Amino acid sequence: MNILSAQSLLSAFGVVGVGVVLFAETGLLIGFFLPGDSLLFTAGLLCTGSAGPDVRLSLGPLLIAAAVGALAAAQWGYLLGRKAGGALLARGRSPRLHEGAERAEELLERYGYAKAIVLARFVPVVRTVLNPLAGALGVPARTFTVWRMAGGLVWSVGLTLAGYGLGSSIPSIDTYLLPVIALIVIVSLIPLAAELYRSRKAKAASR
Repeated sequence: MNILSAQSLLSAFGVVGVGVVLFAETGLLIGFFLPGDSLLFTAGLLCTGSAGPDVRLSLGPLLIAAAVGALAAAQWGYLLGRKAGGALLARGRSPRLHEGAERAEELLERYGYAKAIVLARFVPVVRTVLNPLAGALGVPARTFTVWRMAGGLVWSVGLTLAGYGLGSSIPSIDTYLLPVIALIVIVSLIPLAAELYRSRKAKAASR
């Protein structure tokens, strides 16, 4: 089994695996590398049965597992941040993790709590570190809970239904599965690339 392959994870664990992987990717700092975006999209495709006979998922249970995994993970990360503070992120050795923490902090400063919490959900790595960072920075629990539910539901349910819709409308989608997943991964990285570009441009202008 390849833990970086959405299709491999779904073949091994099915709907339950979706909730577990989303919890690990979003709620545990060690899971920042897991394929959250492509997993949701691929799972939606597999619900249609058009991506091959080996794996067939049910849309209803899948949507529940995705939403529960995403929302529970965000709340868990927030509680860890409230308890452990910045030390939780400081112990991480991954450069990507620290870079994600910087982007998350910039989002909070630039857009405020509500918009940053929603936007972060769509940026890989940033969605992992923003939850404990929000807890460490003392973001009010009620504010965090309301907006993490909004962002988490739009992200988890939206990507799953996008995959389901594509699989339902295009025959033999399995022929294009790998290119489609690659496109989803690239698109999911655009917000992070845009933030990096803006940050570097701002730093260059201030010199």
